[in-house]
Amino acid sequence: MSEVGLGGASVTQVAQCHEITRSQIYGWRRDLKKKGLWSPDRGTVFLPVDFGSCPEPRSAPAPSRSVPVELRLSNGRCLRFDSGIDEEALTRLIRAVDAA
Repeated sequence: MSEVGLGGASVTQVAQCHEITRSQIYGWRRDLKKKGLWSPDRGTVFLPVDFGSCPEPRSAPAPSRSVPVELRLSNGRCLRFDSGIDEEALTRLIRAVDAA
């Protein structure tokens, strides 16, 4: 942000150089001014960040498509639930219905 005005650089030129929008620069200025952390005299400096050393995030497995399931219990009762139900919850549900 302090680059704006240096060597005649405009907000647009600085934004394009850093691949950000002009509104981001104005927003950062506004936020920093509110916190008392920026003034046109002091300015703010962009610092380079190297993301090369960051490990790749582990991708979560793609959620499988859930389908309705119908389970007929030995006591003749019928239990309907979604295939995405947690195993422990299903076990508790079956036991509760079976005991009722």
